[in-house]
Amino acid sequence: MIKKIAHIGVAVKNLHASDELFAKLLGKPAAHSESIEEQSAHLSFYPVGESSIELIQSAGKAKEGSSIARFIDKRGEGIHHICLEVDDIRSEMIRLKNLGFLFINDAPTPGGGGTIVAFIHPKSANGVLVELSQRVS
Repeated sequence: MIKKIAHIGVAVKNLHASDELFAKLLGKPAAHSESIEEQSAHLSFYPVGESSIELIQSAGKAKEGSSIARFIDKRGEGIHHICLEVDDIRSEMIRLKNLGFLFINDAPTPGGGGTIVAFIHPKSANGVLVELSQRVS
């Protein structure tokens, strides 16, 4: 079951500069920052109500397989994905696959903030990259 919009992911070239910008915009510093090696990404989270804005900087280059670097090379900085929080990511993946949605990976992977995540391919969601997220800690 989908519970809420967990966050909106924003691809950025320079996390430090973007942290300064969003801290000014929102009037507070990032609540949490971390690096996710499996996704080759550095993250900062800014809570806004029950959701967050997640800033994402690539930890690699597009030719090294970094999806964030490829995104920025192709489209520039901006909204990268919408993340939906779910209770049971595996059952939600099965439900959505049965409805015809395509996933980028067959199984959840580690995500930021103590979660596991799975991405719905934009081809099956009107061009929008949708992330499912389940808290595990």
